[in-house]
Amino acid sequence: MTKRVLLSVLMVAVLVTGLFASGKAEEGGPRTLVINSNLSDPAPKADLAEAVAIFEAENPDITVQLNTFDHEAYKTAIRNFLASEAPDVCLWFAGNRMKYFVDQGLFLDVSDVWEQEGLYDSMSSSVKAMSVDGAQYGVPYSYYQWGIYYRTDIFAEYDLAVPKTWDEFMHVCEVLKQNDIAPVTIGTKYLWTAGGWFDYMNLRVNGYDYHMELMAGEASYLDPELDRVFDLWGDMINNGYFLENHATYSWQEAQAPLINGSAAMYLIGNFIVPDLESAGVVDNMGFFQFPIINPAAGVYEDAPTDTFHIPARASNVEDAKAFLAFIARPDIQTIMTSGSLPPNKNSAPPVDRFKLAGFQMLGAADGLAQFYDRDTTPEMAKFGMEGFQEFMVNPDREDAIRARIDRERENLF
Repeated sequence: MTKRVLLSVLMVAVLVTGLFASGKAEEGGPRTLVINSNLSDPAPKADLAEAVAIFEAENPDITVQLNTFDHEAYKTAIRNFLASEAPDVCLWFAGNRMKYFVDQGLFLDVSDVWEQEGLYDSMSSSVKAMSVDGAQYGVPYSYYQWGIYYRTDIFAEYDLAVPKTWDEFMHVCEVLKQNDIAPVTIGTKYLWTAGGWFDYMNLRVNGYDYHMELMAGEASYLDPELDRVFDLWGDMINNGYFLENHATYSWQEAQAPLINGSAAMYLIGNFIVPDLESAGVVDNMGFFQFPIINPAAGVYEDAPTDTFHIPARASNVEDAKAFLAFIARPDIQTIMTSGSLPPNKNSAPPVDRFKLAGFQMLGAADGLAQFYDRDTTPEMAKFGMEGFQEFMVNPDREDAIRARIDRERENLF
């Protein structure tokens, strides 16, 4: 190795060490808090920068070193820095994504922060999504709702009320079908929209605990508990309540029938609203919660949640916990969620009517799931969602599909 190459290697090593170095300075001196972030898009990046500036102003003895990674590159980078030169705080996701690192001993238990800051009350709906074996391993700062977006003008034309129960929902679907309107639009070309239907059907029939057991591979897709899920879902398919040929459409393409009025409802996340605004139909749109099927199952919602964590290898744990307590405050959560919703129910209510509906719904939920492909492993998600899409095209193959999915579950867990 030449001296020039050796010098370059040493310089890179120094830079990398400097990037991830964290912890307290000499006794009595200023302290550094290192935060690794995946918020590379301009708006959320600016939100975090504003929050960090407030934290530094309130804590003049702490200097924050904020390292921002490209959002996709971060998914690989976090696996490396958690096991080596860990920061003091990092951003990630709730549910199985979090549990993966908890199981490897790479995230710290921060239950004391939840206790001291009263988060069990102010973030009550997020507790389960942030817990492993009863302990909390991070603090949520952002989420968004899923639910049914619908054409208010079409409902008014046929004198339809917003359905709260499954029977009421089936009535709405039948009236729409009889009037040549597709009750529910969906595009399953990229599979995950079918995962959303499975999530909600299972959560509404069997509740959160069973759903999470299934996601963790501890329950079987052949369980009798799932018979009713597939029976009710199959009824919708066989009755023609879903958009025809949905497997040929992406989720964006499936918006067209909703926009042109040939379909009336869409189970989707709040990210659809900008497209409805661009299409000029947002004034004819409303939102309602997925109908209740089994009241005894509780009311759980899909709400993909973004989170802050303290790596197990963090050097400055004391200040990291102070930052997590800070980021959980209602006023800071409001800053951090200019494009989404604050999990702290004491935050200022959003002005936007769709966000307000989601804020109220999620704040009152018994708990939150993270969506099928976040709550189970990537490999299981692939096989499961492939099966769900096939079921939505050929419900008569239910037994074979469930058996195939369960074989993969046995192989993967």
